[in-house]
Amino acid sequence: MALTSPDRQTATGTVLFTLACGQFLMTLDSSVMNVSIATVAEDVGTTVTGIQTAITMYTLVMAALMITGGKIGQIISFKRSFAIGCVIYGAGSLTTALAPDLTVLLIGWSLLEGIGAALILPAIVALVATNFDRSQRPRAYGLVAAFGAIAVAVGPLIGGLLTTYASWRWVFAGEVVVVLGILLLTRHMRGLPPDRATRLDLGGTALSGLGLVLIVFGVLRGGTWGFVNPKPGGPAWLGLSPVFWLVIAGGVVLRWFLSRERARQRRGRPVLLDPGLLDNRLLRGGLNSFLFQYLLQAGLFFTVPLYLSVALGLSAIDTGLRILPLSVTLLLAAVGVPRFLPNASPRRVVQLGFAALFAGIVALAAALEVGAGPEIVTWPLLLAGLGIGALASQLGSVTVSAVPDERSAEVGGLQNTVTNLGASVGTALAGAVLISGLTTSFLTGVQANPAIPAEVSAQAQVQLAAGIPFLSNDQLAAALSDAGVDPSTAAAALAQNEQSRLDGLRAALGLLAIIALAALFLTRGIPTHQPGTAPPTQPGTARSPQA
Repeated sequence: MALTSPDRQTATGTVLFTLACGQFLMTLDSSVMNVSIATVAEDVGTTVTGIQTAITMYTLVMAALMITGGKIGQIISFKRSFAIGCVIYGAGSLTTALAPDLTVLLIGWSLLEGIGAALILPAIVALVATNFDRSQRPRAYGLVAAFGAIAVAVGPLIGGLLTTYASWRWVFAGEVVVVLGILLLTRHMRGLPPDRATRLDLGGTALSGLGLVLIVFGVLRGGTWGFVNPKPGGPAWLGLSPVFWLVIAGGVVLRWFLSRERARQRRGRPVLLDPGLLDNRLLRGGLNSFLFQYLLQAGLFFTVPLYLSVALGLSAIDTGLRILPLSVTLLLAAVGVPRFLPNASPRRVVQLGFAALFAGIVALAAALEVGAGPEIVTWPLLLAGLGIGALASQLGSVTVSAVPDERSAEVGGLQNTVTNLGASVGTALAGAVLISGLTTSFLTGVQANPAIPAEVSAQAQVQLAAGIPFLSNDQLAAALSDAGVDPSTAAAALAQNEQSRLDGLRAALGLLAIIALAALFLTRGIPTHQPGTAPPTQPGTARSPQA
């Protein structure tokens, strides 16, 4: 029996809610535990470095398998891939919630959840394309992307609440409950049948995974080892930082992967990724903007919590509350633009999004000064939220609509690979520039400060040249007291640390502002008309379909 219009609207609303919840859950897992690392480390008998390793491995597993996850969705059907991914992810969440030590935590969090996410995320992109026509996709993709970005903003608040008043384990136990709810709702989805003729290219899977792992791992280690020149005390390969060689090697492997895929395609052999997709100008434009969006978003979510929680000493809960204004404007823009401006030029909306991000980042950098309170982040985050929401309202629809619907899974794999790469690069760059700016400012200030003895200044130049940790005043005061530094020298060091923290944050935000400005001028690949509509024509010219 055919669905009536209200029934159809209810069904599509349920599908959209289900997919948005899936996106929320996948993104939440990357941010919810950032405020609880020390607590988790103590509970499972490891160090902060051990927990950071688990988080890094989660990113690496996703990066390595994302393109493969999209191809598997095409082979077994996107709907089934989504459901299987949810089961694996739920099993990983349950394992993590019960983990007695780091080894079990790595199996549950890094491996199982990473594999589940690699199946779920490309399927979400494909299922939006399958369940919504082209006129509905901008709103659908906007809402799904908004749920993901909101998860980044509220993750620290959720993690802080549960860790403070219950246990971090309830975060992962709650994920199991959410996964069960999502599985119950998947029956409302419409999926394309499996493509029995498609075969998985295992060699391509290995090469693409290796290339992405080398690049992502290298970028993630950039803050510790240095990006080109090795940091003092860090490893060096042929005089350069290993990060440089890892990224170069990753690029060479990915180039080999694309050449291999072209050769296999010419011989009629199965390929993991059609290299011809990257010749599509609209798809490239969407992927480039996705890369910049997630790079800026990750960099912003790295620097702002550091300012609030470390520089100002706010609790995890208060830090999360101060970030919430971004979620409000993000949701308003992501849902409101497609609803109230359905025929807006995607390129114009994307340009306005990057402009709003640029304005928000510049406003925040300008407001940072000694004595400023947490209220200075409100207006910059409102602007940044508008920018991210505007980008979210367009980019998903732009990338998927650039190719036929049956190729949406491949695009989903590419899209999520690019976003993970952007997030990794954004966090690593912001962190590296922040520590570099902090170190330079602190050492220069200490050297020029007459209240700090020359021998103490010289000792600091030697011991801290590799990088000064981003410490609160309480942490630094305790360290200086343990080192036996006299009170007057300690007071001068604390004052310099307070100023240097802000200098480091401004340096990181300055880099993000430059990147946002560059992104604003690199949007020519974004179409000027909405997918599914004819482009505007000049009088006397014929209409032509969208490229």
